[in-house]
Amino acid sequence: MLPKNSIFSKDEINIKYLPSNTFKVDFCKNRIKNIFDGIEALKQSIYIILMTERYKYSIYNWDYGIEIEDLIGMPKAYVKTELERRIKEAILQDDRIEDVFNITFYDIKNDKSSLEVEFFVKSIFGNFNMNWGINI
Repeated sequence: MLPKNSIFSKDEINIKYLPSNTFKVDFCKNRIKNIFDGIEALKQSIYIILMTERYKYSIYNWDYGIEIEDLIGMPKAYVKTELERRIKEAILQDDRIEDVFNITFYDIKNDKSSLEVEFFVKSIFGNFNMNWGINI
């Protein structure tokens, strides 16, 4: 027989998320524009995660970023399979993201060392597509 908890019932528990306010960065002009929240803030966070090499910067813990440098110069077929796993692993560290799927790679014409990556993100704010370009 299992003990029953009479303090709380499942109906009484409400999960509240803290706001994820962050500074909006204009990467083209290298300026901070404003403060924002929601899907746009999450997209910026994903972009920064994918642009940060894991284990390279001591300011970040070892769960932050993605490992890319060891893929430079490797065959594209290997890079595509390995990148799919690494993208999921890197992005799912953010607790606002529930799932990453439909990762698709596109070769850029006349450029043997570049890939365009498109993927779908399911988050607590809603669902959206992301694009990311990478040089390998």
